[in-house]
Amino acid sequence: MTAPLALTGARIFTGETFLEGHALVIEDGRVLALQPLGELAPDVPRLPVDGQIIVPGFIDLQVNGGGGVLLNNDPSEEGIRRICAAHARFGTTALLPTLITDGPDIKTQAIEAGTAAFAHRMPGYLGLHLEGPHLSKARKGTHDPDLIRPMEEADLERLIGSFGRFGKALITVAPESVTQAQVTALATAGYIVSLGHSDVTCDIALSYAEAGASMLTHLFNAMSPLTHREPGMVGAGLSSGSLHCGLIADGFHVDPVAMGIALRAKTGPAHIFLVTDAMSTIGTDDTGLILNGRQIYRHGGRLTLADGTLAGADIDMLSCVRYVHETLGLPLEEALRMASAYPAEAIGAMTKGHLSAGYDADFVLLSPDLTLHSTWIGGVSVHQA
Repeated sequence: MTAPLALTGARIFTGETFLEGHALVIEDGRVLALQPLGELAPDVPRLPVDGQIIVPGFIDLQVNGGGGVLLNNDPSEEGIRRICAAHARFGTTALLPTLITDGPDIKTQAIEAGTAAFAHRMPGYLGLHLEGPHLSKARKGTHDPDLIRPMEEADLERLIGSFGRFGKALITVAPESVTQAQVTALATAGYIVSLGHSDVTCDIALSYAEAGASMLTHLFNAMSPLTHREPGMVGAGLSSGSLHCGLIADGFHVDPVAMGIALRAKTGPAHIFLVTDAMSTIGTDDTGLILNGRQIYRHGGRLTLADGTLAGADIDMLSCVRYVHETLGLPLEEALRMASAYPAEAIGAMTKGHLSAGYDADFVLLSPDLTLHSTWIGGVSVHQA
C-alpha cells in the first residue's frame, strides 16, 4: 500500500475532456480521484506541477525495438526491458514489443521473454505483437520472404497453447497464409487478430473480419490499396466499423493528405490509432541496424533497406502526436486519443487510455508546447526530462 499523492497545478486531459482546477490523486498504482482543488483533503501530500498538462500515457501496439535493441536480435527479458525504458522517455507507458517475421526458435525465445516480463510486471510491458511469419510475399515489405509461410495446424496449436502467458496477444496475419477457421480459432482463444502484409480484395478482407479479425496493421502500408474499382484492404479498413487501424504518422509511410482523407472517412465505432513501428534506433545515435542478416540504413528520419524499401520507422509516439496535431491540424484532444484511448480500445486494455477513478496511474506530463516533462507508470515516475 502506498499513501495517496495529489498532483496539482496542471491542466488534466482525462481522455475525454480537459479539466481545470483539479488534482490528479493517485494511490497504489491507480487513479484514486480527479478532485476539485477546493475539495482536496488537507492531509493528502501534494506535488505541484504548475503549468504542465497531464495526459493519459501513450500506448504503442507496434514496437520492434528501441534503446539499441531489436526484439528479433535480442528476444530476452532484458531486451524487452530496454525497449520499454527507451520508449518511456517519449511518453509511452504501455507497449507491445513486436517480433518481425523470423525463425521458430526466435519466436519461442520471444514468447518466453514476454512470459517472464509479464510475470515480473515489467513497467511498460503490455504483451507481444507477433507480426508474421504467416503473411503474403506479394506484400512482404521488409519481412524476409524466405521466412514467410502458411500457418499450419501445429502453429495454431502452439499459439493457442501459449495464450495468456505473456499478457495481451496481438498477431498480424495475411488471408493468403491463414484460413478463416484459423482466424476464428485464434480470436476465440483471445488473440487480437490483425490483417496486414496482404494483397487481398476488400471483400476477402471483410470476410476475415467477420471470421474474427478486428484490426489492420499499419494502414496503407504493405496492403492492397484503395482504388475506384477495387477498394482493397485499405477500403475494408476504412469502411468497416469493426476494424481498428494502426497508422504510422511520420510523414514517410503515409502522405499527410492520405492520412487526412482516411481520418475523415473512417467508419466507427472502431478508430484509427497511432503506432510507431519503431526500430532499435529510437533513443540512440545509431546509424543503422541489422534485421535477418540484412543492413538497414538510417538517414533523414527514414529507415530503409539498400533498395530503398522502408524498414520500420524512426519515430517515437510523442512525435507522432505532434505530427497529427501540428501537421494535420487535429485538435490536441483527438491527437492524444489516437495515442492512448483508441489503442487501449483496440487491444482491450480496459484500465488504460483514460485518467479516471480505478484506471491505471499511467500518465505523461507535457509542457504547453508538447515537450515531455515526465513519464509515470503505475503511479511511479520512470523518466524525468
